[in-house]
Amino acid sequence: MKRICSIYKSPRKNEMYLYVDKRDALTRVPEGLLAAFGAPQHRFDLVLTPERTLAREDVVKVLENIEKQGYHLQMPAPEEEYIEHLPDELLRMNDPV
Repeated sequence: MKRICSIYKSPRKNEMYLYVDKRDALTRVPEGLLAAFGAPQHRFDLVLTPERTLAREDVVKVLENIEKQGYHLQMPAPEEEYIEHLPDELLRMNDPV
């Protein structure tokens, strides 16, 4: 399965993205989702194949979602994940001595 996808960024939520088939663009995305997402900002187009690696998403799941529902919504990482990746010395800087 190979698909050319368009990736759109949400202006309302940092790191929220919509993946859609380039041919369909946003026509298969529900109106309610688009209203919550905000005016989609096109970032780039990308060829997705099951062999490709994505930074934060399972490419097979992305392709399945686009096939079944017409889009894949990438949610922002939970804020806790940002803290977990900080070095211990930074996490302890405000600890009382």
